[in-house]
Amino acid sequence: MISMAGKAIRKWWALFVLPTFVAFIIGFIVPFVYGVYLSFCKFTTVTDAKFVGFSNYAKAIKDPVFLHSLLFSTLLTIVTTIIINVIAFAVAYMLTKAIKGSNVFRSVFFLPNLIGGIILGYIWLLLLNGVLAHWSKSLTFDAKYGFWGLVILVCWQQIGYMMIIYIAGMQSLPTDVLEAASVDGANSRQTMFRVIIPLMMPSITVCSFLTVTNGFKLYDQNLALTAGNPMKMSEGLALNITNTFYARTGFEGVGQAKAVLFFILVAVVALLQNKLTTSKEVAA
Repeated sequence: MISMAGKAIRKWWALFVLPTFVAFIIGFIVPFVYGVYLSFCKFTTVTDAKFVGFSNYAKAIKDPVFLHSLLFSTLLTIVTTIIINVIAFAVAYMLTKAIKGSNVFRSVFFLPNLIGGIILGYIWLLLLNGVLAHWSKSLTFDAKYGFWGLVILVCWQQIGYMMIIYIAGMQSLPTDVLEAASVDGANSRQTMFRVIIPLMMPSITVCSFLTVTNGFKLYDQNLALTAGNPMKMSEGLALNITNTFYARTGFEGVGQAKAVLFFILVAVVALLQNKLTTSKEVAA
């Protein structure tokens, strides 16, 4: 039987949902739609927008700095996604074993995720510049230093978070399947690649989705660590869009067009990644 509370919720659910729905419309849908419209306009404020068609998109696509930022963010996302997920999976696998002090290790690995991106950026700026100083170099001396500096920073920050997701997935693995594999004579390598990883695909899907989207959306760490130097060669997509919108007078529309292209790119990549990993999931 349905309780009185359940009946009330079924009857008045729209009333409970309405405040959140209205807030979502006002805070997300309306700005998003208006932002798409502004990407077709030339403006300095939202009140003086003049429709200019696809000229903003043409300028954005022809901007060599924007194209370089696209390449930079793509490479950064690929590298960090692989490193983060491989190391997080390995650490999670080790910490689900009967290791003394495993809870302490979990906390230590997770702590970097609690630190803000700007603070992390400045911390690693001091550390990495201190190391590079022995060769009379700095993170802004060459774009490759900035790239690998960002890789180290992002991996250090996100590995612990993904580790927690993988640990939750491993703890929910069906023990009877693992025992059956052991009885059938499967060695550790076969158990890992034929049993554990296929059953862990839901967790891998989530972690891959998060690392891919985080890689493309990276902003505060990029700003604090390199600020795009030297010569905007270590500037990611999010930082490039912000600099176009705020640092170049008269390019607000171009910056908005870049933001729309950025949204489409991240959405398409995330959907393809999610479809690819979801298709490999198996029923436990």
